[in-house]
Amino acid sequence: MLPVTTDPGREALLASATMKRAADVDRLTAGAELIEPQDGLPGKLALGRPLRVKLGLDPTRPDLHLGHAVLLRKLRQFQDAGHLAVLIVGDYTARIGDPSGRSELRPSMSVEQIEANARTYLDQAGKVIRLEEESLELRRNSEWLAPMGMDEVLRLTSSVTVAQMLERDDFHARYAAHKPISLVEFLYPLLQGQDSVAVEADVELGGTDQTFNLLMGRELQKAALQDPQVVLTMPLIEGTDGVRKMSKSYNNYVGLTDPPEEMFGRLMRVPDGLIAKYMRLCTALGHEVADEVERGLADGSARAVEQKRRMAREVVDLYHGMGAGRQAEAAFDRVHKERELPEQIDEIGLPPDAVNEDGRVWLPRLLAAAGLVGSNGEGRRQIEQGGVRLDGEVVGDAGLELPPEELRGRVLQVGRRRFARIV
Repeated sequence: MLPVTTDPGREALLASATMKRAADVDRLTAGAELIEPQDGLPGKLALGRPLRVKLGLDPTRPDLHLGHAVLLRKLRQFQDAGHLAVLIVGDYTARIGDPSGRSELRPSMSVEQIEANARTYLDQAGKVIRLEEESLELRRNSEWLAPMGMDEVLRLTSSVTVAQMLERDDFHARYAAHKPISLVEFLYPLLQGQDSVAVEADVELGGTDQTFNLLMGRELQKAALQDPQVVLTMPLIEGTDGVRKMSKSYNNYVGLTDPPEEMFGRLMRVPDGLIAKYMRLCTALGHEVADEVERGLADGSARAVEQKRRMAREVVDLYHGMGAGRQAEAAFDRVHKERELPEQIDEIGLPPDAVNEDGRVWLPRLLAAAGLVGSNGEGRRQIEQGGVRLDGEVVGDAGLELPPEELRGRVLQVGRRRFARIV
């Protein structure tokens, strides 16, 4: 029998490749809430080709925010590792509206609204992901969903049972509460799953509220005889109210295109208990730093206000360039410290009854509509007595009228203790 010989060079290369794949897996899965199947990503990486990594965004709102950026930043990590980002603008699924996490049917949107929102998405996403052609494939799901015939839709519906649909937490809760669930909402997970079939996704990213939809993609890929995608979900991030997930609908968001001062100010309203989570998911500081801050806040060795400022500076730098965070912090201090404004101020939407027929806002009426004074007359008296400030400056004209766009983001103050930021 001939002796078994080995090639030390080949073994070293194999060992090096194995170590690199393990390091890639650790980096690409850092912070993930769920990976399904658990060992799926190493198997995909072993294929030795760039993976097709899918992320879908429905243009139901014109602005992307830090909640979207959690997923976009994960997508960027895959790009930096040499993989292809497949960004799907859900211009067709937006017509239905994703029911995930909702207790009622989402109002339908017009094609014009969807198209206007979709046009803004790429520029905003470009603040996070790379837009080079070799790193990004941009698709709209109307490409394959709009031409589908009834026979194809029926084939999709045959892939899943009503019982399976009712296993979804939000559907189950609404069914148990005798709240209506439309059949079109049942279609949404199927259409999102069909997106994965159409682009032959290797990996799909989503928030934890998307888990059911992402797993549906795996099932439809199996039915289409494709190698099913790996599902990777990231935690949802609560908004500045600290309660509900970040959403423009709840006015608790931080927009990717917010001006630096506005972004910093919004971040300073994040509750102390979320500082480490924001550091972990919204900055480039890394999980080790966030973990250290979390321990420091728990044992009292770190001051919450200092760490919140650090987090806010890092986020502003990320979207507006190095040094922008310090400048925004200085502007924040000029307004809040020198003019003695509190760091956390309640936000109010512009009440419709504060707007005149000519589209301008009469300040006494705004004060009353915002609940800062009891009546228009009291608002007028407060202004005449010098008791009303706008961004720290005394308002001297009780007849002052301003267009709504000039009030956005500004702080109203009545006396020493009543404040409201207009959004």
